[in-house]
Amino acid sequence: MASSSTLTDVLELTNPGAEMKLRKRTAELLEHGHYEDRTSNVVNLSLVVLISLNVIAIFLETVEPIYQQYERPFWYFEIFSVAVFTLEYFARVWSSIDLDEASDVSPIRGRIRYMLSPLALVDLIAILPFYLSLYLPIDLRFLRVLRLLRLFKLTRYSPALGALLDVVQQESEALLAAVVVLLMMLVISAGGIYLFENELQSETFGSMPKSMWWAIVTLTTVGYGDVVPITTMGKMFAGLIGLIGIGMIALPAAILASGFAENIRGRQQKYNQYVQRYLKDGIIDERERWRLEALRKELGLDSDEALHLLRSGLQQAQHTAPTTCPHCGKQLG
Repeated sequence: MASSSTLTDVLELTNPGAEMKLRKRTAELLEHGHYEDRTSNVVNLSLVVLISLNVIAIFLETVEPIYQQYERPFWYFEIFSVAVFTLEYFARVWSSIDLDEASDVSPIRGRIRYMLSPLALVDLIAILPFYLSLYLPIDLRFLRVLRLLRLFKLTRYSPALGALLDVVQQESEALLAAVVVLLMMLVISAGGIYLFENELQSETFGSMPKSMWWAIVTLTTVGYGDVVPITTMGKMFAGLIGLIGIGMIALPAAILASGFAENIRGRQQKYNQYVQRYLKDGIIDERERWRLEALRKELGLDSDEALHLLRSGLQQAQHTAPTTCPHCGKQLG
């Protein structure tokens, strides 16, 4: 009987239906916010703790006495962490086609689209340095800094940080344009101050590369004061560059602020769409209510904000509800 039972279990696992159930359950456990249950909370909390312990371990490794005494435990912990993060990455990629966003495309395209998403790229970057160090001679200090990128994995569990990644991705073209303009201004600033100051201050403004430091601290409005112009034209030019620098630094901030506002509106619209979908039958049952609550947490909406959207949806549904029966024409209610 035992062998028969084992054979049955194997046959069930090789069944496509069993594979779909396993893949669906994997998505439920890993994608916090899309699906939420006690086991999912435990899995995600464990990953958050592991990420935090990794950051602490990286800091402690830079303390030479501690590292020399516990070098082997640090190495074992690193191998364990990479193994867990690697398994997590491939499990997320494998189960990503069961997410709502990937349900309308083929499995291969859905997985590729997920792998190119900001959160999936962060997961890949978190484990890539370890595997690169096995084949490439990477300095230990540089490797530690790269391992700190695992801290960005926490963006998956913070709606606010996740929104930041979404905004950066959505506004990437505008941000790139702002960076290009900033680089152009740096070159112009370095060239201008070199023209006015190189004869009297050849030590600090003797070349455009040397002048670049002054251009950077002036355009960013830091102004350390270690390098300053002394000629009249140089001072006038420096004042103009300082005024331009205020606007240049404000430009990316304005782009991100606009992107955040648009992102919040998009999240509200998505929540409102689900509310309207669930209100087609006129009521929101217990199961739909829990789904809306999970969606609210995933989107990072405030409870009062979600309640306001829900009430607005209920009022809209009442106004648009039919007053007569479509079959007999009699008044309803």
